[in-house]
Amino acid sequence: MSSRDVDAVSATAAPRDAEAVGGVLSRPYRWTSIGMCLLVTLAAFEALAVTTIMPAVSRELDGAALYAFAFAGPLAVGVVGMVAAGAWADRGNPRSALIASVALFVAGLLTAGLAPTMGLFVIGRLVHGLGGGALTVVLYVIVARVYPPRLHPRIFAGFAAAWVIPSLIGPFIAGVLTETVGWRWVFLGVVALTGLAMLMVVPVMRGVLRAPGEPAPFRVSRLLWAVLLAAAVLALTLAAEARGPVQWVVPVVAAVAAGLAIRPLVPRGTLLARRGLPSVILMRAIVAATFFATEVYVPLLMVTEYGVSAAIAGLALTAAGLSWAAASWWQGRFPQLGHQAAARLAAGGLSIALASLIATAILHLDPLVVVVGWAFAGAGMGFLYPRLGVLTLQYSTKDDQGFNSSALSIADSTGSAVALAATAIVFAAMRGLPGGWPFAGAFAVTAVLCGLSWVIGPRLARRG
Repeated sequence: MSSRDVDAVSATAAPRDAEAVGGVLSRPYRWTSIGMCLLVTLAAFEALAVTTIMPAVSRELDGAALYAFAFAGPLAVGVVGMVAAGAWADRGNPRSALIASVALFVAGLLTAGLAPTMGLFVIGRLVHGLGGGALTVVLYVIVARVYPPRLHPRIFAGFAAAWVIPSLIGPFIAGVLTETVGWRWVFLGVVALTGLAMLMVVPVMRGVLRAPGEPAPFRVSRLLWAVLLAAAVLALTLAAEARGPVQWVVPVVAAVAAGLAIRPLVPRGTLLARRGLPSVILMRAIVAATFFATEVYVPLLMVTEYGVSAAIAGLALTAAGLSWAAASWWQGRFPQLGHQAAARLAAGGLSIALASLIATAILHLDPLVVVVGWAFAGAGMGFLYPRLGVLTLQYSTKDDQGFNSSALSIADSTGSAVALAATAIVFAAMRGLPGGWPFAGAFAVTAVLCGLSWVIGPRLARRG
């Protein structure tokens, strides 16, 4: 996007002068803020609910072999949606990208909610992941185009706060629905509310369309790299259920392919943890991989090892979601907390959580240890996650907001999907061991990733 086009967009958008505007709920931004936060709330509910109900879905649809794939698959294909949405937004039309991403999001929910087999359920999850990945990038671009920089920390804190209600009641409601009317309504019930959120956001987006002029080039090569990356991650995930040499050869080949494919999709130096934006993107991948690949197994551990209901197992997710939102709110009100200090808090919270989970899996401790320990993980993520979004926009120019926003989301999804695949391989290999040893093995994988977050955290700031 050229500077001329950016100036034209800014002239029709909401006021950019930091001193001339109120907060994120002031008149120019009210409905946009509410609508976007509602979209985040619905996505949060769906994410937390799926983690809670998946043991029941797997049991009813006989889908144990595709358990990890149902989580990693949407993250993998979401990369394609992120790249497409980022390029679309850089061409200046975030409103159309928003409508398309939400349409895919809803189609995936309907397919998963009505699926008679695990295969169709996974297809619905893949479509939903494609739309969800695109939606994440579009929301970041809307923040960059509509809100002045002064409000960026607050709207990102608002996104995190939008997890409060889903975290408080989402897992429990999902568990109750599963045990009463059925898990399908967890997906079907979200569809109508998604339409309501769109009615709030889309009208305001008329002011941020691209002005007439030469459109930014669309790089087909980036989309092809994204497809290759998604295919590599899917192959890596499916290898968890393979047997013989395939179980070990395919992951190596897929990991190499994923490493090659992701390089053009992220800032140069990301895989080398170069200071500044590259380390911000890599840190997002590491902490997301640690948190989300671990969280998948938390309800499964409580259901299989302790025999608790889905509603009770969801309490651990509730605790983490609440602590995440609380920490995010706190850091948004105290900007004097440095980014490197936030990174240390995140690494510390994840370390405490993983230590408690590994100890519980091996020693069969009280399940309350899981709930309390996982709350530390949520708090750590709340301190750091919004900071990474703010830093990404700070390190971006108006010409690469879409690319950098998509890179942040790509790192998030790819890191989580690869970590899920790795934990699935270890979990499957240790499945024959007694007690909670398979869970301990999966948690050990994410503990290694957590160790990397201690190394990368000090590199978030640019030199000088």
